Amino acid sequence: MSTFRPHKVRLVAIPLAALLVVLFVVIAVLLRNTPTGAYFGTSDQIAMALVGVLLACGVLLLTRPRVRANAEGIEVRNLLGATWYSWDQVDGISFPDGAAWARLDLPADEYVSVMAVQATDRDRAVAAIRELRGLRKQSSTAN
Repeated sequence: MSTFRPHKVRLVAIPLAALLVVLFVVIAVLLRNTPTGAYFGTSDQIAMALVGVLLACGVLLLTRPRVRANAEGIEVRNLLGATWYSWDQVDGISFPDGAAWARLDLPADEYVSVMAVQATDRDRAVAAIRELRGLRKQSSTAN
């Protein structure tokens, strides 16, 4: 089973998520001491820290994409959902010029984005596409 995930996005998103949590916790702690005359209670401080956690979760959602493939088929997991395709459902795997990520070409001119294989990963993306195409070809020759 071959598994691919975006690489550079993870290198940016994980530290950014941690920074957001730290930043909002610091703001929450400092929120009590304000010279404006506004009153911020404990619940306001907790809410501010939770906003940081929610923003961090949103950023970490970008690290979720994954593609897993074997001789039977391919599972594409993007931001919100995952779908399994057998190789006979897939017409091809392409990486159009200027596209941010790869895609599975399906029958009837439909396609599914493969956000786990991103252009910013350069050589890793090329290796992933080659391996996925090899698995697909291996499956078609076995049938």
